[in-house]
Amino acid sequence: MTTGADDDLFAVSSRDPSAGPDASASSMPPLAVRMRPRTLDEVRGQAEVLRAGSPLRRLIEGHAGAAGPLSAIIWGPPGTGKTTLAHLVANAAGRRFVELSAVTAGVKDVRAVMEAAAREQSMYDRQTVLFLDEIHRFTKAQQDALLAGVENRLVVLVAATTENPSFSVIAPLLSRSMLITLVPLSDDELDAVITSALVEQRGLAGVFSLEPEARQHVIRMAGGDARRVLTSLEAAAGVALDAQPAGRVSDDAISISLSQVEQAVAHAAVRYDRAGDQHYDVASALIKSMRGSDVDASLHYLARMLEAGEDPRFIARRIVIAASEDVGMADPTALQTAVAAMHAVAQIGMPEARIILAQAVVHNAIAPKSNSSYLGINAAIADIRAGKGGPVPVHLRGSGYAGATRLGHGEGYRYAHDDPAGVVTQQYLPDDLLVGTDYYRPTERGFEQTLSARWARLKERIRGK
Repeated sequence: MTTGADDDLFAVSSRDPSAGPDASASSMPPLAVRMRPRTLDEVRGQAEVLRAGSPLRRLIEGHAGAAGPLSAIIWGPPGTGKTTLAHLVANAAGRRFVELSAVTAGVKDVRAVMEAAAREQSMYDRQTVLFLDEIHRFTKAQQDALLAGVENRLVVLVAATTENPSFSVIAPLLSRSMLITLVPLSDDELDAVITSALVEQRGLAGVFSLEPEARQHVIRMAGGDARRVLTSLEAAAGVALDAQPAGRVSDDAISISLSQVEQAVAHAAVRYDRAGDQHYDVASALIKSMRGSDVDASLHYLARMLEAGEDPRFIARRIVIAASEDVGMADPTALQTAVAAMHAVAQIGMPEARIILAQAVVHNAIAPKSNSSYLGINAAIADIRAGKGGPVPVHLRGSGYAGATRLGHGEGYRYAHDDPAGVVTQQYLPDDLLVGTDYYRPTERGFEQTLSARWARLKERIRGK
């Protein structure tokens, strides 16, 4: 096996086995940068948005409509190709490329780009591509500064964001751009990324091989992130190289083992953002998993939120709501557990709060389910909003203030405790709701099964039917 010292970060010279990594390696870019796709053919994943004739592919290939190319907002998780695609757009038709980061750039920087773009267009008839990374960090005022240039096609804006643009990008800018949604890479696509990095000269050039279990671990821990795959591979290669005996002389590739990968990669990437769509998506998955009685899935989404740094108090509040909305009277103790957990989490905090939240999640998930209370209040509110519900019956009106007796308030009211059964026949609903009103419909699940028969008997007694 031959290795080029100028091409490979971890070149082990056969002429001097004890030399270790090439001396020029310290000045070389990271593996993830070296392996960035240079053409569309090298891009892994995103087949849907890069299909033939798609707006993004046409933009990359240099095609434009009568008014010129559209700007694009590229939304996706880290390591899915946002920066790569922006560079490919810039390379099309000899466009000028300017890159700004919303972390450090301000309105002044944006205006400077617009002025330079106008000069380029006027003097050289050359279009400028402005790549704005992390646009979600721009304030409304900063995003407003982009509008004129995008509107007039002075620049082709390619903005990247890991957060849902619906939450982070102003509507006028969204309406002037096409929205490109990227997805995490599949395991097969990540496997292809690894293979290329191991064999290509700009990558590791065949110096290393990856054991099957180690490869699977790298892929699993990456969470669909190509950059993380390459960073993990590079770190694991460093661990493997350090483990080589002094004076090693061999043309065989250095094998990277599972244990070496585990040393290099401590934690998996967690797909979550506390202010955007993942916040809502994972919280929704937690609620729906508890509702669906899948305890394992419920604990998975709980763990995902906790590992991403979600506020445990937010999680506790969602569990309390679910205890009433989805469990309800099928197991009234679920609400007691959830409320107790909410108060305990506020007092204790992480990391111990995870145990308390887990108990509440398990209780909610495994409990029998009833949404009868939830449906009942919604039906009652719907009637109120529809204008139903006449005056409160006179005998139910308050009689504890001056003049109430003269108005007849409370007259004819029957005190339920005077009856041996504690229930009397009496009108409680307004007149227009006496017929056909049936808000609470108990299920036959859990504790509510006993309530179903009881409520039927109570209605018969109360309404005299």
